[in-house]
Amino acid sequence: MHGLINRAIQCFVRDTYGGAIWSAVAREAGLRFDSFEPMLTYDPSLTDAVIDAASTLLRRPRDTVLEDLGIYLVSHPNLQALRRLLRFGGVTYEDFLHSLDDMPDRARLAVPDIDLPNLALTDHSGTEFSLSCRSEIAGAGHVIVGMLRAMADDYGVLGLVDHQGTDEQGDEVIAITLAQTGFSEGRRFDLAVQGGGL
Repeated sequence: MHGLINRAIQCFVRDTYGGAIWSAVAREAGLRFDSFEPMLTYDPSLTDAVIDAASTLLRRPRDTVLEDLGIYLVSHPNLQALRRLLRFGGVTYEDFLHSLDDMPDRARLAVPDIDLPNLALTDHSGTEFSLSCRSEIAGAGHVIVGMLRAMADDYGVLGLVDHQGTDEQGDEVIAITLAQTGFSEGRRFDLAVQGGGL
């Protein structure tokens, strides 16, 4: 598993619950180090161990921890670059949904060896969608649910996003219903970074 993914989980726990909780999670997961290196590759079993340890220590279901991770990835101030990358998927939330199929390939343009979940969107009616998610991380679809809910808020859309379980092929299935596209103003987004660039 790419270190960037593990580092994102680490930052989520540390930023949300504090450094002491992260240290406890690292011990519970049997890590022999305090911090993941973003550009290294780790055995996928370590990722599962960290998620399970966080679930145990926080006394929250694994699916809930993963969904909160997805919300964190989109909404935390430290991760505005990821939010911007996702917003480049489209002017509207519907455009963004249709761009999800290409997200793993776009991410590999920046980090060639990263392995994100494979996503496939089916548009049933223009307001009803289903998204299939395949990943080596069990429950990764719950991270996507959190991200989709946070992005709906970002676009000002009232959307219902629900994890539907796993289909016959082993893909996680997410149902998306757009109840109201102009529900709120949404968060400001400009193509150009304000303040003179990087």
